[in-house]
Amino acid sequence: MKNLIIRTVSGVVFLAVMLLALLSGDWFEGGKNIFATLMSFALVMMMVEFFRMTMGNIYKASRVLAIVGACLMFAVTFLVQSTEAVTGRFITLAFIPLFVVMINSLYVKDKKDFGKFSNIYTGILYIAVPWTLLNFTAFDSNHDFNGLMLLCMFIIIWVSDVGAYLFGSTLGQKFGPKLFPTISPHKSWVGCIGGFACALGAGYGMHCLDWLPFSELAWYHCLAIAAIMNITGVYGDLIESQWKRHYGVKDSGNIIPGHGGMLDRFDSALVAIPAATVYMMCFDIL
Repeated sequence: MKNLIIRTVSGVVFLAVMLLALLSGDWFEGGKNIFATLMSFALVMMMVEFFRMTMGNIYKASRVLAIVGACLMFAVTFLVQSTEAVTGRFITLAFIPLFVVMINSLYVKDKKDFGKFSNIYTGILYIAVPWTLLNFTAFDSNHDFNGLMLLCMFIIIWVSDVGAYLFGSTLGQKFGPKLFPTISPHKSWVGCIGGFACALGAGYGMHCLDWLPFSELAWYHCLAIAAIMNITGVYGDLIESQWKRHYGVKDSGNIIPGHGGMLDRFDSALVAIPAATVYMMCFDIL
C-alpha cells in the first residue's frame, strides 16, 4: 500500500511538472523559458543516468564536458526556434560541443577502460540529439511556442504505454508469443497490439477536440503520427531495456520514486517524438 501511494504521488507530481513545462509558454510571457529550463534539467539527468549505468565512475571530467555540450546543443536550438533574432545558421554552433568532446578524448590519460569512452558519444547521439529536436516541435514556423502540439505527442506515448501494460498484463501473459524475450521478457505481442490500438484511438480522439492542435490536421495524419510514435516508441523502450539488461540494472535511476529514473520515463519519447517530427516536416504540417 505504501509503495502504491508513493508511486501515485510521484506520478502526479511528474505529470504536473510536465504540464507546467509544456503549457507555461501559452499561459504567460516568458513561460517558454520554463520549458527550456525543465527540459534541460531532464536532459542532464538522462545523461547522468546513462553515463553512470554504462561507465561507472570513470572519465568524470569528460562526462561533465559531454553534458555541458549537450545543454549547449539544446540551448542553441531553443534560441534558433524561439526567436527571430537568432537565425537558423547559428544552429551549426550546436555541433561545436561534439568536436570538443572528440578532441578531449586525445587527452585522456588513463586508457585502461578506454573502450567505455565511446559511451560518451553514444549518450550524445542517443539522448542529446533527439532531445534537442523537441525544440522543432515546441515552436511553429513563426517562432511561437506550441507546447500543446508536444503535449499531444506525449499523450500518445502515455496512452500507448498504459494500453500496452493493460493488454499485456491481462492477456499477454496467457496468450501469444513474447515480443523480445531476451531483452524484455514481460513484453508481449498482445500488449504491443493493444498499445498500438490505444495510440490510434488517442490520435483520432485528439483530432476530434477543437482546442488541440491535432484538430487542425487531417484525420489520416493524426492516425499516421500515432502509428509512427507507437512503433518507434516500442523500439525506444526496448533500446533502453537492452542497456539495462546488459549492465544488470533494474532502473536507470531513482529520481522519480516508484517509477525509476528520468531515462526510464522518456526512453520511448527519445525515438518516437523525433520520428513524428520528421514525418510532420516531410508533409509540411508542423
